[in-house]
Amino acid sequence: MLKYFTSIFLFITVVAFSQNKNTEVEKDTITYKTAYGIRVGLDISKPALSIIDKSYSGLEIVGDYRISKNWYLAAELGYEDEKTFEDFITSTSSGSYIRLGVNYNAYENWLDMNNEIYVGMRYGFALFDHTLNSIQPNTANTYFPVNSITTPVIETGLTAHWTELQLGIKAETFKNLFIGFSFAYKIAISVDDQTNFKTLYAPGFNRVFESSTGFGFNYTISYLIPIVNK
Repeated sequence: MLKYFTSIFLFITVVAFSQNKNTEVEKDTITYKTAYGIRVGLDISKPALSIIDKSYSGLEIVGDYRISKNWYLAAELGYEDEKTFEDFITSTSSGSYIRLGVNYNAYENWLDMNNEIYVGMRYGFALFDHTLNSIQPNTANTYFPVNSITTPVIETGLTAHWTELQLGIKAETFKNLFIGFSFAYKIAISVDDQTNFKTLYAPGFNRVFESSTGFGFNYTISYLIPIVNK
């Protein structure tokens, strides 16, 4: 009898161990694939600012393409028209711009999640017109005319080149739908000035400071068009 129960016990133990081992093997072999494709969207902060600030209008389309687990090719294409008010001076910059570069996703996703905390680099180029609307100078300086101007003076075909560092987040709120925001620190390579007047704002670069640096922010909604799962 003892041998009988001992044999049953050993049989149950072996079967249980085998099932547990098979379960572990099956769990270990499960892989989670994620979508690779083209993601396109809109920076909704610019239309919102256009409603709040009547001196500004702008539109920006954003996009990226995933080339590996952590790397994305990225681009932004937009248009801005901004009127700048300074003491005694009013000017307007309007034109198109493009930014091209890459993003590196530093966030380690769980299972089939597809979120990002990324660092990006961009090269930016803008083609714009600049209008000196009016000026009432109170002192002479090297940047602005010394004579009063009341009739707008327009100069076309100006360009700006710059680089920028971006820090941002993208979160998948629904299937393939992403909400994101980013901050950018910009360094001007060159910004054309209107004759006898220093450019105060360049589309895509934003406000141009004396240090030739600028800052940017965007808040985006984008949709991923899946091409392949890897």
